[in-house]
Formats: sequence, C-alpha cells, structure tokens
Amino acid sequence: MQHPIPTGFRLAGVHCGIKRKATNEDLALVVCDAPAVAAGVYTKNIVRAAPVILDEQRTPTDQFHVLVINSGNANACTGDQGMRDAEQMTQLAADACRAAHDAALVLSTGVIGVLMPMEKVQQGIAAAAAQLSNDEASLIAAARGIMTTDTCRKIASRQIETSTGKVSICGIAKGSGMIGPNMATMLAVIMTDAKLGANDAQAMLTEVTDDSFNSISVDGHTSTNDTALLLASGQVGTAPLAGAELASFKNALLEVCVELARMIADDGEGATHLITIRVNGCATLADARRIAQSVANSPLVKTAIAGNDPNWGRIVSAAGYSGVDFAAEGVSLHVNGFLLYEQGTPAEFDDPKVSASIAASRETDVELTFSEGSAGCRFWTCDLTTEYVHINADYRT
Repeated sequence: MQHPIPTGFRLAGVHCGIKRKATNEDLALVVCDAPAVAAGVYTKNIVRAAPVILDEQRTPTDQFHVLVINSGNANACTGDQGMRDAEQMTQLAADACRAAHDAALVLSTGVIGVLMPMEKVQQGIAAAAAQLSNDEASLIAAARGIMTTDTCRKIASRQIETSTGKVSICGIAKGSGMIGPNMATMLAVIMTDAKLGANDAQAMLTEVTDDSFNSISVDGHTSTNDTALLLASGQVGTAPLAGAELASFKNALLEVCVELARMIADDGEGATHLITIRVNGCATLADARRIAQSVANSPLVKTAIAGNDPNWGRIVSAAGYSGVDFAAEGVSLHVNGFLLYEQGTPAEFDDPKVSASIAASRETDVELTFSEGSAGCRFWTCDLTTEYVHINADYRT
C-alpha cells in the first residue's frame, strides 16, 4: 500500500447527489472505532461556516469517533438552518457509526450561501457507513470525496519508528482556489495511530500549520470553511509520546502537512507553475512571512512567472510595499539560482537563459535576501493564468 492507513481508522467516499456528476464522490466518512484524540485549526475569516463553528466548540477532545465531510456545498452564510444542518450531519454520522453525537465532527466545502440538501446527505452517510474499510481504495475514495475544483486527489504519508512500534501518519486534503494565508479554501484531515495527549496534538497542529497550510496562497482570498484536523487513534504505544519521540513525530507531521500544502498550491486553479518563495535575513519571522505573502499575492509577480518573464522589479517592489521596514540597499534576489538583483542594484544576467529556466520546469524558485537579521521563511504560491479567470467566472453560472 503506497499510503498505509494508520491503525484504528476506516474510511469511505461515495456520491450522494450534492455534485451533479455521478462519477464524482461528494461525501466521505472517517471513523475511529475507539475513542480518539482530535485537534483542529480553523479559518480566521470573521464570516465562518457552520461546520467551523461547531468543530471549534468540540476540539480538542479525546473522545472523537467519526468525521463526516461533504463537498459541493459549503454550508456557509446559511444562518440558523445551517447550524441545525451541521449538527444533524454529526448526529446522522454518529448514529450510523454507533457513536455519541458530541463525538462527531463535520467538514463542508463548496458553494457558499446554499442550504444543505439533507435528504441526499442522509442517504450518503448511510451508504458510506456501509462501505467503511481500511484499504487504499477507501482512502482514495475519501480523498476524492472532499474535492471541489481540485484536478487531483491529495494524499501524503510518513512512518516513524518509536520504542513501542511503528507509527503511521496519513493525511488527505483539498484545495485549489480561494487560497490565502491563515489557511485557505482547504480542508485537511491528518490521521495517525500514535498515542498523543489532546493538548500536545493541538499545540503541534497549530505550530506546523503556520509552516505549511498558513504558508500558501493562490489568490490571497481567505475562505469561510478552512479547517485542518489531526486525529490520533492511539493504537500504537501505551503512553502518550514525549521527549525526543514526540519531537520526531512533530517533524514527520510537518513533512506531511508541507507536502499537502505544496500540492494545494501546485494545483492552483489554472496554474502552470508552483512558486517557492524563500525569504532570508529579516529581523523577525513575522517580517519574513509578511514579505513572502506580499510577493505571493502580487498579480504582477504571478503573471510574470506565467509568462516565463524574470521581471525582478515586480518582485522587489512587492517586497517594498509589504509594510515591513528594511534597507532597500541591502536586498538581493535570485530566481532559479540566477542572481538578478544584488544589494539594491541590478545584476547582469542572461535574460533569455533565466526565462528558459522558468519555462522548462513546473517549479520556480524565488529567493529574497535582506540585511536586517537572521529570520526567514518558506512560502508557496502559483502563477496566475487566464484559465483561473475562466474557472472562477464560470464556477456557479
């Protein structure tokens, strides 16, 4: 199995009619038959979908049993009825899996402002509950069931050795557009069979999210539904991980989250380039992230990369309006390893050669170096193409 499912979990993905095409799964279940730890991080948008409000009230917990996820409908901006529907979804999932109602969580993604088709959802939950399994086909079906405009499923996994056995981590995610820092129109569910304390799980997830899901942007538009959950069945080990083993687990968790985050940025709607932005030499980490975000969200930077144009002026000026105070004469810029700008002065470079390096690869590397300190960060975005406009112009109509 390419992505081993952590011990204690079963999954399913089905089509229940929320999406139009019968070949597109639109509902998934993730079940742990024994009480499990669940931690969550959520959108910072003031306009928050009903599932976000409900899940935030229920995490962290050590009594998790079942998660129901739907795609095609965000259940956002749907008022009191939306909250009732979110609660009913958790109740239906809990009943189908013989769990307590408050041991269930719900995620939704899709069109904003449309009430949930609850009859279809009820049928989908029943169908998914009957198909739960721990094989790779079920994992893939669940990963497909959370997709909206994604062009591919997103799955990542790692395994680490501990003193009490091999621990598995496996995550699924969705996201392609409406992606901005402080998470994105993205959902992520990371499962593990490690034994974790609920507080440790919450702290780790919050920290690794900053270096992964909070470090991506497609269009700078923060959504109403962004959620990442860490679910731990505790089936490996007799006591919660601690010390060096907990640190090792955290590193593996970060690798999974970074891989999923990169997949989201790489699958940006209409994207032809994944852009890695590296910012070095800042006074603080916050400054580095602010500069990286400013560059990542610049339409002019993104369209330049789409056109294979090493237009360094757009990149440097985007850093300049980020709101971070820095010495302009101390800035240097490399693109794909080529020095384009050195300590505030244009460098001599072969323009066609740099352009060819952008055109030749799906990935483009942008590195900005400042002279303010030693803080730095990585940030991922994608280019901006005409296809992005077509996808979003036609999304509902």
